[in-house]
Amino acid sequence: MVSEPKPAPAHPLPGAVGLSHLRAYDWEAADGVCGGSPHLHLVCTEAYVVTGGRGAVQTLSPDGYRDMPLEPGSVAWFTPGTVHRMVQGGDLRITVLMQNSGLPEAGDAVFTFPPEVLAVPERYAAAATLPPGTGPETATAARRRRDLAVEGYLALREALVAGDSAPYLEFQRAAAALVRDKVPAWRELWRGGALAAAERTGAQLDALQSGDPAYLAEATAHGTAPTRLGGYGMCGRRDEYTLPGTTLPYAAE
Repeated sequence: MVSEPKPAPAHPLPGAVGLSHLRAYDWEAADGVCGGSPHLHLVCTEAYVVTGGRGAVQTLSPDGYRDMPLEPGSVAWFTPGTVHRMVQGGDLRITVLMQNSGLPEAGDAVFTFPPEVLAVPERYAAAATLPPGTGPETATAARRRRDLAVEGYLALREALVAGDSAPYLEFQRAAAALVRDKVPAWRELWRGGALAAAERTGAQLDALQSGDPAYLAEATAHGTAPTRLGGYGMCGRRDEYTLPGTTLPYAAE
């Protein structure tokens, strides 16, 4: 007899990570480079697992500017505060693993828009928000958003390469100020997600140590497939999942 799986828990993926698949944008930017919208995350580490094609990821951090090649099998990850820009080199395809699923979608990701845009929350929101759907209007808005982020990014990179970290540090401060009011909601998402997953492991270890593995009676399996294909993400066309605990469309989109 084949039984149906039990209902999915709040965070079915290991460690409450976010998951999506990206095909890097092939739109050429002002510097002649094809790729995505530079941005940083305030509290989430992001990882790229390259599944096809070639390209690079450009990063800005306290250790300077880096250009990391990406090819099938490559894994790259960036800690909070690292500005990153996905660069298309030819059919680049990536699986994204995101720490603290739910937080990036709640505004943890901040674009490298110019300072005058970052300084006004309403102006930032207008520049970051895309029309719904995946049609031509959304594509045009996504490209316009990418170009604005690249404009701010190139100024940050030029200064950092010249040895001046002040603009980069000021961008970090502006990004933190922009999201400050969202922190209480983020805390609740974290408590119900990544923290709860870690605490479940602690409870399981306690049970094993006491000789009572009764929790194993709750064992089950889950499966799914992408439920939105070709959405416009920060770095490229994005395939997403609607299961709880996975990377859903960004609130700003």
